[in-house]
Amino acid sequence: MRFEHLIQINDAGNPVVTPMTRAELWRGLVARARTPQAFPLGPDRCELADGHGEGDAQPLRRQVHFGALVIEDHVRLDAERGLHFEPLPQEGMPSVRLSITIEEPGPGALFLRFVYTSDETVAGGGLDAQLQSLREQAWLANDQDMVRTLREWQREGRL
Repeated sequence: MRFEHLIQINDAGNPVVTPMTRAELWRGLVARARTPQAFPLGPDRCELADGHGEGDAQPLRRQVHFGALVIEDHVRLDAERGLHFEPLPQEGMPSVRLSITIEEPGPGALFLRFVYTSDETVAGGGLDAQLQSLREQAWLANDQDMVRTLREWQREGRL
């Protein structure tokens, strides 16, 4: 399974949207990895393993808590380029990997590319396809919400 989408960060043709620098965007992405609970649609809490993630080159080892559900993952930070989330295998739950990449096709033209991948397959129709569609809609809404939150933080001077 693969689901991919792109979110435009800066739009030179829209004066209402304050441009974000690559450094601001990167700081926001690092916050998504280190403190996902700070985002409105985030988990209840996130615990980082001791001694991990002190620098951008060091992968984060996390336990992310959604109520009783706990997901363990590793997050690789590729300085000012992107994040790569790799969940540890969990019985009864598909492992969905996520890469968030900063793209800049022209000076200041920033985009985020989100790529969700899994080894599971989705049938061409029926309930599996409906569930996959709902999951993709939820991922897109979560990613759009993250960008909205980063814009708020930028206006507040938190990036």
